[in-house]
This record gives sequence, C-alpha cells and structure tokens, in this order.
Amino acid sequence: MKNVQAVCFALDDLRLFLDTHPYEKEAISNYEQYKNQRKQILQEYEQNFGPILAYNVKQENQWTWVESPWPWEGEL
Repeated sequence: MKNVQAVCFALDDLRLFLDTHPYEKEAISNYEQYKNQRKQILQEYEQNFGPILAYNVKQENQWTWVESPWPWEGEL
C-alpha cells in the first residue's frame, strides 16, 4: 500500500507542477512514467488484495465491494 501511496503522491505533485509549467518536457515524461507505474502497481495490489477503488469492482450478479475485509481489519 505504501508503494501505491508514494506513486499517487508523485503523480499529484507532478500534476500540480504541470498546471503551472505545462511545457516542461521532463515533468511530462516523468508524469507518463509514474502514470504507467501506478497502473501496474494497482493491478498487482488488486490481484493480491482485491479492488482498491469501488470503480474497479468486477460486477457479476452482485455488488462485491464490501465482501473483502477492510485494510484496517488486519486480515491482509
């Protein structure tokens, strides 16, 4: 989870930087790298622990978002 948080923080920070420096090529490149890294890390996390966001729940015949233990329940 710390890796997810770190990558998301870096993306947010770069996004804010790009809001004021939209032509900074190195920042744009870093943003794309972190965006790809975030996608990979989230896929790995969700394979091991289930969806991290409700948007990523795989729907079948029921709402499965609340079936897994919550992270603070200590069953990870």
